Amino acid sequence: MTTTERGADDGADLRDRPADDADTALAALAAQLDTSVAALSSARRRVAELQELRAQGLSWREIVPREARPLIVETLTRTLDGLGAVGGRFRREEAVALHGEGESIAGIGRLFGVSRQRASAYLQEHQQLLERGAAREDRPEV
Repeated sequence: MTTTERGADDGADLRDRPADDADTALAALAAQLDTSVAALSSARRRVAELQELRAQGLSWREIVPREARPLIVETLTRTLDGLGAVGGRFRREEAVALHGEGESIAGIGRLFGVSRQRASAYLQEHQQLLERGAAREDRPEV
């Protein structure tokens, strides 16, 4: 039976389990979302300022040299990169958790709206990261 076929009461015993890597990744995603919302709100205010300056007749050559850092584009890039990183980590850890709870790779693919091959890749990426971490821990310090 896959997790998609189980009843709603099957999760009751999960409340007593300790947090797993998916829970940790979810917390990181929540923190990144908070950071991103703040950064994007600031960027939106800056867009309004630029629109006002343009409405006052200022040229881009007058506006851009005086623009405060980070530039809007820098904020967008940083925000998207951050969301991509933590979002990818969460998706990978969520796939691992689902698989650990008995969900098939094909089932994970259906749940995530990706191919079975992509779902399998999430599990492989997780394993590769674990192996890299173990290899780093095995190296003697210089």
